[in-house]
Amino acid sequence: MNYFRGPTRMAVLAPPPRPPNLALDDNDGARKFRLRVTQVFATIVTVLATGWVCTFGIIPAIVGLSVAKHVLVAVLIMGLGVDAPTKRK
Repeated sequence: MNYFRGPTRMAVLAPPPRPPNLALDDNDGARKFRLRVTQVFATIVTVLATGWVCTFGIIPAIVGLSVAKHVLVAVLIMGLGVDAPTKRK
């Protein structure tokens, strides 16, 4: 008895071709590293500038700390990727 007729016979004889290779990652390690270096540099500059402004007195220290808080929160938000462009599927 011949169970395999037509195109199914060929599928049993030879395995199907391999699917094409897909890129699963865009390899943006350099971009992530550059972002981290930018964050660290911005944080260091903000802390040093705040310390320098605090030497001028009470009122400049309050203003400097308020500005530094906003800058550091912006650096944090940038690192979390809230402002990153969304990828369409």
